[in-house]
Amino acid sequence: MALCSSCRTWHCVLALFLLSSAAYGQLSPSFYAKSCPTLELTVRATMIKALLAERRMGASLLRLHFHDCFVQGCDGSILLDDVGSFVGEKTAFPNVNSVRGYEVIDQIKRNVELACPGVVSCADITALAARDGVFLLGGPSWAVPLGHRDSTTASLTQANSDLPGPSLNLDQLIAAFAKKQLSPRDLTALSGTHTIGFSQCLNFRDHIYNGTNIDPAFAALRKGACPAQAPNGDTNLAPLDVQTPLLFDNAYYRNLVAKRGLLNSDQVLFNGGSQDALVRQYAANPALFASDLVTAMIKMASLTPPSGTPSQIRRNCRVVNS
Repeated sequence: MALCSSCRTWHCVLALFLLSSAAYGQLSPSFYAKSCPTLELTVRATMIKALLAERRMGASLLRLHFHDCFVQGCDGSILLDDVGSFVGEKTAFPNVNSVRGYEVIDQIKRNVELACPGVVSCADITALAARDGVFLLGGPSWAVPLGHRDSTTASLTQANSDLPGPSLNLDQLIAAFAKKQLSPRDLTALSGTHTIGFSQCLNFRDHIYNGTNIDPAFAALRKGACPAQAPNGDTNLAPLDVQTPLLFDNAYYRNLVAKRGLLNSDQVLFNGGSQDALVRQYAANPALFASDLVTAMIKMASLTPPSGTPSQIRRNCRVVNS
């Protein structure tokens, strides 16, 4: 991504995507231009209603997209319910009682199917919903690479092994993202999506009670809703960004500089390591963060399953077509 890092323009991001699109099975932002021209308007309208009902849903759908793409590529596998002998990814430790927004994806799918039956994949709907959630909460927009198909399989094992956990150190995070062809810079930019949303006490308890790289006053604040003894308060929520939890901005990085990262996996980005300088740059330059985030989101949304993997366009995002 050196080319885009040097020019910092939206044109550069789009040009780089178009140059690399052949490597991702001919994904293209205009994939549905003829087959479903109202797709993006339909997704945006449904997302506006969802966020008017609950602004937190923007962060939830962004996380849903991330958890989809990190397992088997962006293939909608996370959306599959456990049915009969079929075991999906929803009960994986990083997802169970945590990932949410499935009902919004269902509603978008229903609306899209009314206009363009059997055309648009659930994977692409998830990617568009994530983009719109960011934009509607004040963040950047980008040309989503479209043309993914829906997997007929899921991997509980890979969901448990490949989704980065909140206790990882910096080296472990870099390795987890490298496994998905994402650079340390991509890692730090994508982590900035934690400028919106909330996390459960069970994910940050160890950091606020045992962490050495945390502001004491911030730790004390978070302890108020997160008892030291598990499982008490395990599901209690705290904002990932203490300043503006429902506004997409660069406050996340200012929090890290002040040692107010909620998760250990947040604060390790600014703890005397290789990403400190970049965190400072993002904290001071919101345009740089937005540009790098767009680059990283396009790269992540271009992840695909191995060639030859069985796929389809699901009629219902929760189940494989019969």
